[in-house]
Amino acid sequence: MILSFIFAFCSTMGFCILFHVPKKHLVSASFVGGCGWITYTFLTSEGGSKVLACFVGSCIVALLSDIFSRGFKEAATIFIIPGILPLVPGAGMYYTMLAILEGNFTETASVGTETILMAGAISVALLMIASLVKIFALAGNKILSLKRSISRKT
Repeated sequence: MILSFIFAFCSTMGFCILFHVPKKHLVSASFVGGCGWITYTFLTSEGGSKVLACFVGSCIVALLSDIFSRGFKEAATIFIIPGILPLVPGAGMYYTMLAILEGNFTETASVGTETILMAGAISVALLMIASLVKIFALAGNKILSLKRSISRKT
C-alpha cells in the first residue's frame, strides 16, 4: 500500500508539473492524488467494486482539495485536476477499444459499462462533495450571522 501511494504521489506530481500547478502546491496536490488512489486501491483489495472504490476515492480527492483550497486560499481546481487523474479509468477505455477492434462484443459491453460507470462515479462524487461543502459553508455563515446579530442586541 505504501508503494502504491508513492507511485500515485509521483505520477500526480508529474501531472502537476505538466499542468503548471504553482510550485508551493506541488506536494499538497500530489498528496491529494496519492490519497485518492490509496483509497481506491484499499477498497478494491478488500473486495469492493471498482465503481464504488472510484466513487469513494473521488470523494476523498474532492474533500481534500476543498480543504487545501480553503487553507491555501487557492482555487480547488489546482488540487482536483491533478488529484483525480490517477482515478481516471484510462486502462478501461483502452481495453474497451481493444475489445471492439477484436470483435469481442461481450467484453466490450462489460468493460465499457464499467468504464463509463467509473467515469460517472468520478463526476458525481466531485459534484456531490462540492455541493455538500457549499451547503455546510452557507449554513455556517447563517449561524455566524445569527450569533453576531444576537450578540449585538445584548
